[in-house]
Amino acid sequence: MSPNNQTVVIGLILLGFGNDQNFSVLIFIVFLVIFGLTITGNLLIIVLVTTCCVLHSPMYYFLCHLSVGDILLSVNIVPNILRASLMGGAKISYLGCITQLYLFSGTTITECFLLSVMSYDRYVAICFPLHYTSIMDFNTRVHLMAWPWILGFTVNFIGTVPKISCSDTSLIEFLTLVFSTPIFIVPCCLIVISYVYIFLTILRIPSTAGKQKAFSTCSSHLIVVGMFYGTLITKYMTPFQGHSLLVNKIISLVHTVFTPMVNPLIYSFRNQDIRVQ
Repeated sequence: MSPNNQTVVIGLILLGFGNDQNFSVLIFIVFLVIFGLTITGNLLIIVLVTTCCVLHSPMYYFLCHLSVGDILLSVNIVPNILRASLMGGAKISYLGCITQLYLFSGTTITECFLLSVMSYDRYVAICFPLHYTSIMDFNTRVHLMAWPWILGFTVNFIGTVPKISCSDTSLIEFLTLVFSTPIFIVPCCLIVISYVYIFLTILRIPSTAGKQKAFSTCSSHLIVVGMFYGTLITKYMTPFQGHSLLVNKIISLVHTVFTPMVNPLIYSFRNQDIRVQ
């Protein structure tokens, strides 16, 4: 192809949610409230976990990092949604789009591994309660916390680079697909395996009160996992032709906007230690 016949992409246009100005203002207000609740709720979780001695346990330590991920996801996505909904659309530079994609993918991958780490924490707490403190010591917590962030933002970088390149990247994209698919499948499998052992252990508890207490310690995490993976599977692992554009927008909004807001609410309402604080 002749160099004079090439098109240089310098930016992209973000579509809004309709041309009706009144509807756009309403959408803006709704998302602004959700954004405020998301930041406030997750910051409150972080402050409580870091300042309250009662919450200085591995479970809340990982929850704190999940809240950091939710804040990053919300700050990365929602401001552009607010701008596009109020103005009926907005422009974003190509570099800005790639940066947003990198941060979104990195945060999503990190949260996949954080949720699997939290399931392992519940597995140790319920299946090996007498050895919980020795297994989940400080060094183990640091490693279990660090690796999700490292994997999330290094594996994701490899996948983002081909999107910037103007040359043939089909081989790199194929290898990225081969290596990135386990990034989502492996954490999901670890969560399933952990909860299989957890449920088997709970069934062996003789008293009903003991079973309820054991299950209550992981019910919040189960709800968050269901919401997180439910939206991911619906969005990325089902045929696009089966969804309308509106349905795809709604699913994306649930994952990027509503889930980060709901997570701290779930842990607050269903966790007695956090409610007390």
